[in-house]
Amino acid sequence: MKPITRLHSRTAVLPDENIDTDRIIPARFLTTTTRTGLGRLCFHDWRYQADGSDNPAFPLNRPEARGCAIVVAGRNFGCGSSREHAPWALLDYGIKAVLCSEIADIFRNNALKNGLLAIVIDEVEHRWLLKHPGIELSIDVREQAIELPDGGRIRFQLEPFARHCLLNGVDQLGYLLQHAEAITAYEQRMEAAA
Repeated sequence: MKPITRLHSRTAVLPDENIDTDRIIPARFLTTTTRTGLGRLCFHDWRYQADGSDNPAFPLNRPEARGCAIVVAGRNFGCGSSREHAPWALLDYGIKAVLCSEIADIFRNNALKNGLLAIVIDEVEHRWLLKHPGIELSIDVREQAIELPDGGRIRFQLEPFARHCLLNGVDQLGYLLQHAEAITAYEQRMEAAA
């Protein structure tokens, strides 16, 4: 995982509420432990028509949404069953951050562990962002702030350990491996004391 300190992008809006993990990536595609290639399956049943062509009604298929790495989603994003494939699919699709007034806890934890910024913002600010698709935002992970085009800022909170891992580009295992010598020394002391 690469360190994430700052993200700058235009926004795309998915205004629907209660977008669950099965809508992000349908369960029938959970047959792999490889992250690569899941982007083509992201929002599959919403994004494509029955013949496999792009669904023009899907908000992220619109020309103005192409290349947007920040999605402003409707309330209760990522609800439903727990699956790491959901943040993997979003990341592989090119989405680096999801902003919402309510994000399902399990999804949010899975997202942050995998380098996807799942950011909960105030309801008033969320409604404003939903009404202004395509604006350019800068997300500063260190400062825990979203910079608006007019210079205003939206503050957000990240759990301290998740923030540390994002800023340092490590996951939980990588964090533990950074402390391997101290863990080994502790185990040796405990063994000697027994």
